[in-house]
Amino acid sequence: MVANVSLVSFWLLQQAGGEVGWDLVSMWHSMGVPAKIVVVILFIMSAWSVGIMIDRALMYSAARKQSRIFVQQVAGALKDNKLDEAISIAERNKKSHIAKVVATGLSEFQAASANVPEEEVIEAAKRGLERSVAIVHAEMKRGLSGLATIGSTAPFVGLFGTVVGIINAFKGISQQKATGLSAVAGGISEALVTTALGLLVAVPAVWTYNYFTNKVEAFDVEMDNSSMELINYFITRRAGKK
Repeated sequence: MVANVSLVSFWLLQQAGGEVGWDLVSMWHSMGVPAKIVVVILFIMSAWSVGIMIDRALMYSAARKQSRIFVQQVAGALKDNKLDEAISIAERNKKSHIAKVVATGLSEFQAASANVPEEEVIEAAKRGLERSVAIVHAEMKRGLSGLATIGSTAPFVGLFGTVVGIINAFKGISQQKATGLSAVAGGISEALVTTALGLLVAVPAVWTYNYFTNKVEAFDVEMDNSSMELINYFITRRAGKK
């Protein structure tokens, strides 16, 4: 529906010829107050979505990079049963999602070994890992709901501007007592601009939301696998001591 209104508006403006300026400044000055408010809201939504995109992209990139380094370094420490060294390595890679989970698991295991009955040590470490995975998942997903909200609502904000523009077009006909395209060109330009802006804000937000959601799901799988491997390590370590 929004696309159809936009196409009709574009055709009408073409027919209007030079009655309406095509540069952004002319369009802005020809808009009414409601349409200007819609444009400002869409620009704020766009800036917000771009900020989220940059923040999440940097976070995910750092998490991926540091996780590769952490996995290589921590494997040797765990192989030699140096838990304190493994925790230190995790603390040096604080942006790694795997390091955060492993560090919590190792800390919980050490604390449980000293304070919890023998048969409950592994369960205590497992609960600690589950809590850590949930916390890191929430950190990774932070801001994505904002992208989803922008992606789903921006077209409707633009559609509101479209409706306002059409109303102004009919108001122009009523005020000028004329039916020519020059009477409706101003209102149609408002409808065209707000519709286009709504789509321009929404489409990138939806694309990046889907992309980042897939990233988070991949991180969840990696954290779950790391947790299971760490639990197996704890079981093997306890069995070896016996």
